[in-house]
Amino acid sequence: MSARSHPRPHPATTGGVQARLPWWALALPTLAFISLLVLILNPAHAQASTGGPALTHLLQHLQALVAR
Repeated sequence: MSARSHPRPHPATTGGVQARLPWWALALPTLAFISLLVLILNPAHAQASTGGPALTHLLQHLQALVAR
C-alpha cells in the first residue's frame, strides 16, 4: 500500500533565492585579499621599488582601515 504524500503549505520556490551570509563570510576573504595585497605591494621590502608616494599613501590608509 502506498503512503499518501501531504502537499506543502507553501510552494518550494518563492520566486527568488534569499540566502543570508554571516558577516564573517565576506569579511574574512576581504581581509585576506587586503593583507596579501599589502604584502605584495609593500615598497619597503622590495629591492627595486618604483612605487610612488601616492601608492604608499594609499596602502597606509588601507592598513589604518584594517587596523580599526
